[in-house]
Parts: sequence; C-alpha cells; structure tokens
Amino acid sequence: MWEPGEGGVLRLPSGRLVRGRGLRNPAPTTRPEFGLYLLGKPPPDFGWPAVWVRWPDFWLPADRAATAEAFAEALRRAEDERVEVACGGGRGRTGTALACIAVLDGVPAGEAVAYVRRHYHPHAVETPWQKRYVAKFSSRP
Repeated sequence: MWEPGEGGVLRLPSGRLVRGRGLRNPAPTTRPEFGLYLLGKPPPDFGWPAVWVRWPDFWLPADRAATAEAFAEALRRAEDERVEVACGGGRGRTGTALACIAVLDGVPAGEAVAYVRRHYHPHAVETPWQKRYVAKFSSRP
C-alpha cells in the first residue's frame, strides 16, 4: 500500500489509496504494482502491469467505454495494490481520472472535481470538457 503522506497519494472515501503523478516529473522511489497511463501515445514498459488509455493532452479519452473499464480496474486493484494514475503533467488527465475513480468509490459526480482538488492537487481537472466528463461520468454504463 502507499503511505498516506507520500506525494500525490489520494485517499478515496473507502480508504483505498491511489497515487497520481506527472510522468515528466522525477520518478518517485516507491514503485507501483499497477499503472494506469493516460497519454496520446503508448508509454514505455515500466516493468509492472499497466493499462494505457489513449488520451491526448487537454482533451478526453478516445474510447470512453474502455476508459471506464480501466478506471474500475484501477479502483479494484487499489484494494490491495499500489496503483498509480499518470499523464504527462499529472493534473488534467490524471485529475480527471482520479475524479472518475472517486465517483466509482462513492463521491457524487457533481462533487468529484472539488474532492480531487482538495485532496490531490488544487489545479486538477484542467479544462471545461474534462469537468463535464466527470460530471456526467456516473451516468455512463
């Protein structure tokens, strides 16, 4: 499990911990056991199980159904694994994903952006369409 005070670690309402980070930043010393990578092109092989979601910077994911499945897998794995969610800078796409994962964990969709900004990063979820994506996320199958 992650240490609650470790940089970028978000505590979800269930108590599960998920680390968000920007891949352009220096890699933390503690390695994840699973990674969810939100990038416009495939990430390198990090050496641990991972899922790549095609998601261009400042936009929305290319395949919303697959993205929702990836969020659900990240939440399931966070029960007993160190899960990392990351994009280039660690704010927009990562914040949007963390907000959607928080919705899956019980945070109302209308409050999820504020929750992630309060507990992860004050500038998480950068664009109006990312905010809308989170607000409508709970209504997706």
